[in-house]
Amino acid sequence: MQEILQYIFSGITNGAIYAIIAVGFSLLYNSTEIINFAHGEFVMIGALSLVTLWGSFHLPLPLAFVLTIVVVSGTGLLFERFAIRTVKKPDHIVLVIITVGASIFLRGIAMLIWGKDAYSIPPFSSNPPIDIAGARLLIQSIWIIVISLLSVVALYFFYNKTLTGKAIRACAINKKAAWLTGIPSGKMVMLSFVLSIGMGAVAGLIIAPITMCSYDMGTMLGLKGFCAAMLGGLGSLWGALIGGFILGILEAMGVGFVSSSLKDAIAFVLLLLILFIRPGGIIQSKDVQRF
Repeated sequence: MQEILQYIFSGITNGAIYAIIAVGFSLLYNSTEIINFAHGEFVMIGALSLVTLWGSFHLPLPLAFVLTIVVVSGTGLLFERFAIRTVKKPDHIVLVIITVGASIFLRGIAMLIWGKDAYSIPPFSSNPPIDIAGARLLIQSIWIIVISLLSVVALYFFYNKTLTGKAIRACAINKKAAWLTGIPSGKMVMLSFVLSIGMGAVAGLIIAPITMCSYDMGTMLGLKGFCAAMLGGLGSLWGALIGGFILGILEAMGVGFVSSSLKDAIAFVLLLLILFIRPGGIIQSKDVQRF
């Protein structure tokens, strides 16, 4: 039982990270129906930016948090403005290819800036682990879970309680009708990009203290986040959260009871199963209410 509980703690920690990445995918897809395969690279930029600002420049942690999110979101804004908006015929296949190309480009830029070395930073706080029934829960895990849940709750209230959030939802439902009512659909799409990339920055922030950060870390994280989004239901905020935690726990159980070599394979096996059995995810699109 102690061993199972330890695996669950590990799975919930990783699942919270996958959930935040999946939320980023769902935010953008829900508003624009674009799947951004460069999303993992923005997670990578967030992690390495925190390594630089907090680990190297020794800025206060809250300030490093804010600056990292601003830098990564600004990069996402430039990506939307110069790579997405300039497409004359925004076919879905064309946009997917653009995001794949952007992923390669960002990975190359990161390699030039940070090199090929892997970096690490200490946990956000140095408190000892909490002992629960013989299993040890790291304080950094609590940081990760709390930040992830607070981010999702904040997004939910933004989309449901603010005028800007309701405008984004209106554009997601019917962009032309929203434009006829005076809602600037272009600005709402741009804001959706910024929010989506901002979630990638948050994922990079919380993952940096528990893994080695390098220029090529984003690809696998992005693919696992996409798997979590598909598992929960692409386009659903709560589905992304559920899918992330399920993927994290199943991955930890597979590593613990079968083999650590299966860690990356589990995500893709789940993706194939969900596509065969329930293509719409746990919360299928017909059941999804837009945030």
